[in-house]
Amino acid sequence: MRIKALVIKIIQQFFRDKRTLMLMLLAPLFVLTLTSLVLDKDKTDFQVGGYQLPDQLVQTLENNHVEVTSFSKDEPKKTIDQDELDAFISFKKGNLLITLDGSDPSTKEVAAILQKAQTPKQASQHIEIAYAYGSEDLTTFDHVGPVLVGLFIFFFVFLIAGISFLRERTSGTLERILATPLRRWEIVCGYCIGFGLFTTLQTVLITWYSVEILGLYQQGSIWIVLCLTSLLSLTALTLGTFLSTFANNELQLIQFVPLVIVPQVFFSGMFAMDGMADWLQGFSYIMPIYYGADALKLVMMKGQGFSEIINDIVFLLGFVILFASLNILTLKKYRKL
Repeated sequence: MRIKALVIKIIQQFFRDKRTLMLMLLAPLFVLTLTSLVLDKDKTDFQVGGYQLPDQLVQTLENNHVEVTSFSKDEPKKTIDQDELDAFISFKKGNLLITLDGSDPSTKEVAAILQKAQTPKQASQHIEIAYAYGSEDLTTFDHVGPVLVGLFIFFFVFLIAGISFLRERTSGTLERILATPLRRWEIVCGYCIGFGLFTTLQTVLITWYSVEILGLYQQGSIWIVLCLTSLLSLTALTLGTFLSTFANNELQLIQFVPLVIVPQVFFSGMFAMDGMADWLQGFSYIMPIYYGADALKLVMMKGQGFSEIINDIVFLLGFVILFASLNILTLKKYRKL
């Protein structure tokens, strides 16, 4: 009878907390559906540039899901950058020279396709492979590392900030602060700076450990990387504190993970988005991690500077301002001034 009473108590508890019950039932279906949409995509078409390529070779490549664009100049690296190509094919001393982007491991498939696309007459031509960025020695970790750094920082800062701010509210600390003459925007700024000092320390540690200890490939300025990761952590901080206002305990806050964090994994650049439906790709533009991961890849893999990642920085700053503003508005239900 005592066991039965305990079982009934737990059942009643779940039915009282309808949000937890619905999330437990629907969140796995949401994640599975998203996984299916992301992974169930058409074959990726590679974008390749060419200089004075035979028509027969171009036709064969296009039959193998390689879109070839002819250029009047043999400038592989410059053309790859300007036209966002996966590779550039030209001739060097009678042999085929294929310059791969290198920042994306999938571009290596272009070389394999080119090898198969050669006719028996062209088979005698040797294929030389060069890399605009990176090298053939780069591992899978080197390629996905910038994305992983951004994801881990975003995830842990989101949890730490959300739980910390939730405890401030449930313990009564926030209520006492609201009783002071401080304005809502001052309270939000104070919490962001206070929590931000520790999240920045965590961000620096993760970045340093990834590059110096794990040997993650790093081509650009480490200071730009630290600025980007700090900005990304500030985005996660403001988002975590905002969403924590809708939770009454830690369990309810964690319920936001499948809805907020998991979708960002799929649109972070870890999975190729070229073959996704256009309407699905559009969701990436509302994901902060999309801009953070894109900037990190440009700096760490290609050695780009601030001028090349300015758009990503602007969008991340926009997210910070948006989430901070929403924080100020949600504090209205605790105090009107």
